[in-house]
Amino acid sequence: MTREEIVKQVNAVLADEFEVKEETLLPEANVKETLNLDSLSLVDLVAMIHQMYKVKIPVADLRNIQTFNNLYDYIESHLPNE
Repeated sequence: MTREEIVKQVNAVLADEFEVKEETLLPEANVKETLNLDSLSLVDLVAMIHQMYKVKIPVADLRNIQTFNNLYDYIESHLPNE
């Protein structure tokens, strides 16, 4: 899976799930602020990523994911080998 495919897929799902416009999901935008996430919706986000990509995001790593670019990088670098 290419990075472009990851970005496209993640943005489409997040826009739908969190009811925001895809145009607001800029690579350098803050994930929590853009999606207006509280702790419960953050858990939903982690669960969606796990369901879509089989990528688990531990709490310690979650703290380092500030921007959408960070999220895409994390998914891309932790994808299971096909």
